[in-house]
Amino acid sequence: MVTGSTHGGGSLPDIVDLGEQPSLGIVPEKMHAFVVRQDRFGEPKKAWQREVIPAPAVGPKDVLVYVMATGINYNNVWAALGYPVDVIAERQKKGEPEDFHAGGSDCSGIVWAIGDQVTEVAVGDEVVVHSGWWELDDPWVLSGKDPMLALSARIWGYQTNYGSYCQFARAQSHQCQPKPKHLTWEEAACYMLCASTAYRMLMGWPPHTVEEGDVVLVWGAAGGLGSMAVQITAAHGGKPVAVVSDEDKRQFCIDLGAIGVINRNEFEHWGTMPNISSTQWGPWMKGARAFGKAIWEAVGERESPRIVFEHPGEATLPTSAFVCDTGGMIVICAGTTGYNVTMDLRYHWMMQKRFQGSHLSNDVQAAAINQLIIEKKVDPCLSDTFTFDEIGHAHQLMHENKHAYGNIACLVNATRTGQGTQ
Repeated sequence: MVTGSTHGGGSLPDIVDLGEQPSLGIVPEKMHAFVVRQDRFGEPKKAWQREVIPAPAVGPKDVLVYVMATGINYNNVWAALGYPVDVIAERQKKGEPEDFHAGGSDCSGIVWAIGDQVTEVAVGDEVVVHSGWWELDDPWVLSGKDPMLALSARIWGYQTNYGSYCQFARAQSHQCQPKPKHLTWEEAACYMLCASTAYRMLMGWPPHTVEEGDVVLVWGAAGGLGSMAVQITAAHGGKPVAVVSDEDKRQFCIDLGAIGVINRNEFEHWGTMPNISSTQWGPWMKGARAFGKAIWEAVGERESPRIVFEHPGEATLPTSAFVCDTGGMIVICAGTTGYNVTMDLRYHWMMQKRFQGSHLSNDVQAAAINQLIIEKKVDPCLSDTFTFDEIGHAHQLMHENKHAYGNIACLVNATRTGQGTQ
C-alpha cells in the first residue's frame, strides 16, 4: 500500500514535464530519467542518456522523492564505464528485471509518496537523501548493529536502481534527512554522499575520532570529499592540513579552515614504494621525509597527523603510512589512483598505527553531518550547477578531472538556480 498516491484508483497522468508539479502525492505512470544501458557503456557523455521510463513501485518502507536537484559523484562515472562492475548485470543476478541503470546517489527534493509502514517522514516533507541502503530484514541490521557493516549494505543510486537522476527517486525512508532551510535546492543536493562518507571516516572509528588539537592530513582537500573533511575537522577543533595538486586551490582550502596547504606536485616520490634493498629506496625515503617535514611546517611544530584522511590509495598510501603519527590512524574510503598498495610494515607495527577502511555512513552519522550543515558549521561547497540535460556532460568533466573544486549539482525539477524552499 502506498500513501499519498492514486496508484490503484483514480485517473493518473501518463507523464508530466520536469518542473511541473502534479497534485501533491499524485505519481504519474512514467517519468523522465537519465539512464545507462549495457550497449552504450563507455564515455559518460554518451553512456548517460535521457529516457522516459516507468515510475518505480514503492514498497512498504520506501519513499518516492520528487527530485528538485541531484549531486554528481564519481560512482556513476564507474556505472557509465561499466567498470570495475557492471551494475546492471549484478542486479540482474539477484533477480531484478530492469535492463537499465537509473543512477544518482545524492539529492534534495519533496517526499511525494510513502509506503504504509513509513514513520520517519510524511508526504510534503522537504528532504535530502543519504546513500546508505541496506536490506531492512537483514539479521545484522535487525540486531541493532551498524547497518553499514551488513552484507546487504549498498550504495543507493549506484548499486540500486531509481536514484536521483530520476524525476521521482525511490529510496528507503530511513535515508531521508531534513533539508537545511537556508540552502537552495542545488546546494542541498550536492553534499550528502561526500559529507556523510567524510564524517564516518573522521568520527566513526573510536578512539580515532577528531579531537581538539588533532592534526588531520587531508588528501585531495579541494575535492568534494576533501572539502567536507577539512570543514568537519575544523568544526571539531582539529587542525586540518590540506594536500592539493594545484596552487590555485590553496586559498580555497584556507578559506574552508585548513591551517596549512601542501602542493603534492612539489614532490616526486609518489607511487609504489620501492623494495628497501633497491637503489630506489633512498630517493623514495628522502621524498617521504621531505613530505613529513612539510606537514610539520604547515602545523608550525613537529607534530604528525593523528589521522590521515586517505582516498587516492596506490600512489599515496606508502607516504601516508610513513607520516602518520605513532598510535594514529590512516582511514581510507577509495583508491582513485589504484587498488594495489605497498607500505613499510615496520613503521606500521612498531609504531602501532591503524589502517582502517570506511564506506558511506549509517543513519546516525548522516544525521550528525546534516546537523552541522543546518548549523552552518559546514558549507556544501557547491561550485557548479548544470541542467538536467547536462548530466552526461557533468560526469564527463568528472571523468576527465576537469570539474570545479568542491561539489557539483544538476537541476532536475527545479527550474532555475538559486531556488530555495518551495
